[in-house]
Amino acid sequence: MAVSQPVPITRHPYADGTYKKMLIDGKWVDAASGKKFETHNPATGELLATVAEGDAEDINRAVAAARRAFEGPWSKVKPFERQNLLLKLADLVEQNFEELSQLDTLDMGAPISRTRGNRLRVLGMLRYYAGQATALHGETIENSLPGDIFSYTLKEPVGVVGAIIPWNGPLSASVWKIGPAIATGCTVILKPAEESPLTSLRLAELCMEAGIPPGVVNVVPGYGETAGAALSSHSGVDKIAFTGSHVTGQAIVKASAGNLKRVSLELGGKSPDIVFADADLDAAVPGAAMAVFANSGQICSAGTRLFVEHKIYDEFVGRVAEFGKKLQVGNGLDPNTQIGPLVSAEQMKRVSSYLSIGQKEGAKALTGGAPLTEGALSKGYFVAPTVFANVQDNMRIAQEEIFGPVISAISFKDTDELIARANATTFGLGSGVWTSNVSKAHQVAKSLRAGSVWVNCYQAMDPAVPFGGYKMSGYGRESGKQHLEEYLNVKAVWIKTG
Repeated sequence: MAVSQPVPITRHPYADGTYKKMLIDGKWVDAASGKKFETHNPATGELLATVAEGDAEDINRAVAAARRAFEGPWSKVKPFERQNLLLKLADLVEQNFEELSQLDTLDMGAPISRTRGNRLRVLGMLRYYAGQATALHGETIENSLPGDIFSYTLKEPVGVVGAIIPWNGPLSASVWKIGPAIATGCTVILKPAEESPLTSLRLAELCMEAGIPPGVVNVVPGYGETAGAALSSHSGVDKIAFTGSHVTGQAIVKASAGNLKRVSLELGGKSPDIVFADADLDAAVPGAAMAVFANSGQICSAGTRLFVEHKIYDEFVGRVAEFGKKLQVGNGLDPNTQIGPLVSAEQMKRVSSYLSIGQKEGAKALTGGAPLTEGALSKGYFVAPTVFANVQDNMRIAQEEIFGPVISAISFKDTDELIARANATTFGLGSGVWTSNVSKAHQVAKSLRAGSVWVNCYQAMDPAVPFGGYKMSGYGRESGKQHLEEYLNVKAVWIKTG
């Protein structure tokens, strides 16, 4: 595989090595403890910034600010005004999109081609939520009680929202949480991942520039076991919106029991991507490969279990491996880079352990199978795109989420048996089907126990289309009208008129 050359480093205006404070109640403040942590470029190890490290006391301050705003001035802001604020924010994000894209690339490693490619998605989400702000409504319901009793419902904001996001797409993840909160009239405390906090903090600056009132959007960086845990258990938080691992999701559900706060969870996956012999293989090869290799496999819905019909198994898996070999690996700032680094040394250690496990279990690495530590890649956290053949359903690499650029290719013969095997996982987030047979596509799509089924494509996303999981992949939906419902309470009103 090709390796991109070292990229001359020009200091990003927001990743210049300086100290970044947290945003609480419209003010940039230090952590109450005075603690700080560092964030580094995963491609080079370079220090990007030092960041205020929030913990329980900072969460207390942020929740108090969010509550004051929610019960005070923000409660009187009309839907049109919330819409206008989101449109102003969208315009500012659009004006600064190149800077934000570079910041995502620097902080978590994704190729600049990918972060720039998120433009339509990020701006589309902000403007979609802006449109929804004026489209929220209850309904009148004719009841069957005797007498004259009028009944109707109201949709009301749930209140103070704690939003906890992962590191694998900071800008889009931040917008996915802040957007619906503002649209519905909630207030929010955003806890970005400690591995990549900078984009969320820069977005917070743009929120202030857009005129979003103090306390409506607060950003408290910190670690999951301190700031995240405090937010999840806080009695002043009405809802938690979380994206991340199923293990952390389980901990959040337990922590939420204190005040039975609302919880929506978008968790991990071990998604089946199914290729039938009648598929357009020229389209399916890059489609199946990039369903995993995109973002170095750090996508919760990646199609990591590649089921291939036995008649074409050797040919197809071999072609996917050849495709992987040709991908250019390197610093995400290089526009030619197709595969960037993993986010951290810890993540590289995790992925590398699964490479060893796969080979010990008897799987054969047709390409990759090891970290990349030579030359221009020596200071970063790079793992070669890997395709394991001869994978059995019960292997750990076929059952556990790796979150790296690792495909487990599995052979199948019978469609009915395939469905049972594809569904034989604790997860149910994404899935893919490659076939030229329309009836087969509908049949398999209906049978798969997953929140999204992509047919002859993979990872298509749109702000109007809901996304979420079955089983251990979580509950609740993001995007679409269903997303706004997660931030609303329904109140029934009865009026006796006679």
